[in-house]
Amino acid sequence: MENIIRIQNLSFGFSKSKPVLKDISLSVPKGSIFGFLGANGAGKSTTMKMLIGSIPDEDNTIRIFEEKLSDLYPDGFHKIGSLIDTAAFYDHLSGWDNLLVISRLRNLPLSECERVLHLVGLWESRNMKMKRYSLGMKQRLAIAITLLGKPDLLILDEPVNGLDPNGMLEIRELLIKLNKEEGVTIFISSHLLQEIEKMITHLAIISHGEIRFAGSIKDLNEMYRYNRIKIGLNDAAVFINEIPESYSPKMLNETSIEVTAASREDITDLVKKLILKDAAIFEVKNSAGLEEWFMEITKN
Repeated sequence: MENIIRIQNLSFGFSKSKPVLKDISLSVPKGSIFGFLGANGAGKSTTMKMLIGSIPDEDNTIRIFEEKLSDLYPDGFHKIGSLIDTAAFYDHLSGWDNLLVISRLRNLPLSECERVLHLVGLWESRNMKMKRYSLGMKQRLAIAITLLGKPDLLILDEPVNGLDPNGMLEIRELLIKLNKEEGVTIFISSHLLQEIEKMITHLAIISHGEIRFAGSIKDLNEMYRYNRIKIGLNDAAVFINEIPESYSPKMLNETSIEVTAASREDITDLVKKLILKDAAIFEVKNSAGLEEWFMEITKN
């Protein structure tokens, strides 16, 4: 599989005594929505600033489109849209005029402004002054600016931070649309795990400057597939006593029990045991999600 971004053994610190990034390696497949996940201060923003060249990669550990950053930039910016930190706008101008300023600096046609406003759903609001835009609208306009010139790669640092649930939904649906319909590869950082889980195909988890996991959602599912299993059944209080202590059974509510298991066979054996005791089982599923896996990975 072709990788749009490849980082190999990247280390960085603003001083020798305090490393921010410690031997980071990861690959971002073409066509993916890649989540770069970690707590505040884990090293996400520093990594992303190095990707766009605002912090130099002096050891040439980063490749984008299989090129060293020193060879890629400045021409490579035409293929990359980035949003790092908070976008700045002219509040006394309309959304259209703010977009026009950027497009003229880049010698892009007016049709590009129209295209990206339609993409982010702001065409009808284009003449509204920026001071009247909601936070979600401003974030969509910021993403519209990154889409000028039809980039192949978006690098977005915490694009849903500070948004209300409706704003988060708008941005999520927009990014999925760009990925599916426009074929844009998206590298997105976040510490809001429940939100990011709904859109990403691949991920890396960074903690204290170190990569703790890198791979696809499928890889993560396989790794933790049997870690925590929810069994839905009638009269859970009756049947929890039939589950061996080795499964660490825990009542979730009157119709569900959570267990841990080491393998598929362990789950099969337990389900058979419960059915032989006349348990009415209506659901068996993994009860852990990205948030739980994140806590487990970073804790260990």
